[in-house]
Amino acid sequence: MNRFVYDALGGRVVFGAGTVSEVPAELDALGAGRVMIIASGSSIHLADFLSDQLGDRFAARIDQVNPHVPIEDVERARNLVVASSSQAVVTIGGGSAIGLGKNIAIRAPVQHLAIPTTYSGSEMTSIHGVTVDGFKRTGRDHRAKPQTVVYDPDLSRALPMRVTAGSAMNAAAHCVEALYAEQRNPVTALMAIEGLKALRAGLNRVVADRIDLVGRTSLLYGAFLGGAALGGVGMAIHHKICHVLGGTFGISHGDANAVILPHVVAANARAEPGVMAHIARVLGVADPAAGLFEMAVAAGAPSSLTELGMYEHDLDRAADIVLENPGFNPRPVELGWIRQLLDDAFLGRKPMAGSYSKKES
Repeated sequence: MNRFVYDALGGRVVFGAGTVSEVPAELDALGAGRVMIIASGSSIHLADFLSDQLGDRFAARIDQVNPHVPIEDVERARNLVVASSSQAVVTIGGGSAIGLGKNIAIRAPVQHLAIPTTYSGSEMTSIHGVTVDGFKRTGRDHRAKPQTVVYDPDLSRALPMRVTAGSAMNAAAHCVEALYAEQRNPVTALMAIEGLKALRAGLNRVVADRIDLVGRTSLLYGAFLGGAALGGVGMAIHHKICHVLGGTFGISHGDANAVILPHVVAANARAEPGVMAHIARVLGVADPAAGLFEMAVAAGAPSSLTELGMYEHDLDRAADIVLENPGFNPRPVELGWIRQLLDDAFLGRKPMAGSYSKKES
């Protein structure tokens, strides 16, 4: 075994159906007094329930959460934390709500308890992002990771299949990128592989029955593992592309993941044959890129940037922004294959492993 470094991120995880009822007790364990709640639009009913449960401890609430965490929203939320003397924030929803809470925790001395209702996995990482002047800026800060995460599979049973599919592919991307990240190690690799298995099994079940609790539990477990794996090792070019598509062009992060992930896997296939073999085995396919593409389509996810409202004349600009600060990727990032990847994703072409081998600049 080669030498490796594994940074374990601190935090408490409470997992299981019905665990949302334990939130007040978990806040007690954090020593939190006054509490501000941040909820996405689909989680208003849960915010109402928790507001009642908290009683006099309830201090303030935000019910409107915009995607990609605009900096203006962060400043307004921070000011509300200060004005309400909140000592903790409880975030309910997907990556946008949790992302807003993470950015508040960086800027104010508050505890953060997250209740994910999608499969973004953001709650398990110290990675934070904010959109400023049309550009998504990301970073890592130990203060961004919530101190406690409550995973209740019951809360995602009503999630529409389109959202389920994109969110699950986001979680799959966390597993995939953790396997070939720069700081990869055997511990996070185990979590990533197990997470991808759980996501595949969960998607198969919820495609057949959207409210299947076993399937929803498997998806949430896979999201937890994928987030934990990525949180320990960092990201690669896939997430950079998705952040550009979201922050600059307004595309949903989950949908961007569903479209882009198979193409990035195809592009990186020759650079990481061992990782690709693992992914193929987990999916039960010969070609990992084609397998991920088929998994997304079978779940009802979009397969092209055209479906997401992207314009062909924006592809050159998107590629240029990606190249400005690409970060780590196992295959050197070059304009030729990035631009070809975006073109194929725009048209919804089915990728095959190694299909970008002759398209570099």
